Amino acid sequence: MHGFRAELVALLRLAVPTVAVQVGWMLMGVVDTIVVGHVSADAMAAVALGNLLFLAISIFGMGVLTGLDPLISQAVGARDEAAVTRAVQRGLILTAALTVLSTLLVVPARPLLEALRQPSEIVPTVVTYLRIAAGGFLPFYAVILVRVFLQATGRVAPMVWATFAANVLNLGLNWVFVFGHLGAPALGAIGSAWATTLARWALALFMVVFSWRELVPHLWPLPRDVFGLGALWRVLALGAPIGIQFELELGIFSLVGLMMGRLGAVPMAANQVALNLASITFMVPLGVSIAASVLVGQAIGRRDMREARRAAVVSLCCGIGFMALSAITMLAIPGVLARIYTSDASVAVLAASLIPIAGVFQVFDGTQVVSIGVLRGTGETRTPMLVNILGYWVIALPLSAWLGLYTPAGPAGMWWGLVAGLVIVALVLVTRVRVRLRGEVRRVEVETATP
Repeated sequence: MHGFRAELVALLRLAVPTVAVQVGWMLMGVVDTIVVGHVSADAMAAVALGNLLFLAISIFGMGVLTGLDPLISQAVGARDEAAVTRAVQRGLILTAALTVLSTLLVVPARPLLEALRQPSEIVPTVVTYLRIAAGGFLPFYAVILVRVFLQATGRVAPMVWATFAANVLNLGLNWVFVFGHLGAPALGAIGSAWATTLARWALALFMVVFSWRELVPHLWPLPRDVFGLGALWRVLALGAPIGIQFELELGIFSLVGLMMGRLGAVPMAANQVALNLASITFMVPLGVSIAASVLVGQAIGRRDMREARRAAVVSLCCGIGFMALSAITMLAIPGVLARIYTSDASVAVLAASLIPIAGVFQVFDGTQVVSIGVLRGTGETRTPMLVNILGYWVIALPLSAWLGLYTPAGPAGMWWGLVAGLVIVALVLVTRVRVRLRGEVRRVEVETATP
């Protein structure tokens, strides 16, 4: 019992600040949308679409860099400082490469938006917004890299302070550039792009400054073997499945949103309410998942499988337990939650019917994301990607389309389709966790072996 209590304390010490950071990152986009919403509907739509495109482009790179998590956490557990240094330095190389790739992907933004038949009145603004936002790819990826390093080494306080400072700055810069205060021109949606890009650079600077003492020994010198293509390829092979998984998850919810739009404006708005609620509560098990990856990785680095299994059990109990409480709340007061978001009676009524389904969704969502964190801590990143394809794209998407578009179930049917796919994902992944941790798990080595 003492071991479980100690593991719980270690988990919370990592997870709580991580949740705060995740919420802080989410708030930057929320603030942009709210501020620009006071300019015009077109400006708000342009910022929302610009942020979505930025995320769609950058989320793969986020996954690639997250693949460094097991390398660094296992090296920390093994007290292998040289391996930590090599992982951080290879992360810098990948950060530079991902920045170039992401910037190039911005080039075809206009023809893509026109092909997707987006409103012609906002396309020029979205294109300009995205070109300015592209200046934030480098700090965005740098923040991910530093975050992975800090989490793996147990230094999470700098992340919290940096995120708080960047959010305050982002709000202030939005006020200046969007509305034209302090002598600046009123730039509307374009002003929000400048504010967010500058805030991303500030966040990266804050992260580096607050963690400089721990980080600088791992930045220099750069030994020749850090540039070895074989090892870099193996690091990429570890992170790329995470990036693909992130893209697939973003894709499935975007497609369901588009399908919901075919049913009308009210179903689309109601879906957004339920999805936003689910996204907010999801931050907690996501934080637990990140902490689980670190704790399991460190235990494997120390060759302590008993502690790795204990960390996995405690993490799953915390993640699922929180989501169960969240589900109870959504089942008990869906109408109250819906009215927080909207005063439109028709939207509120439909949202109140979707929120309980989102509550059921929560429990399995918490199960799958914590299981993914545990597996990542062991160095296993391909299985979640493959299970994601099966659960979301083979099962959930066609079932949601059929129930939502071709049966009387309508919007609720689309959500039940998502739940069905998510149940499969959660059950397969938690089973895989049990099998994976049953025996010994070797530390991931990218110098001489494939991950």
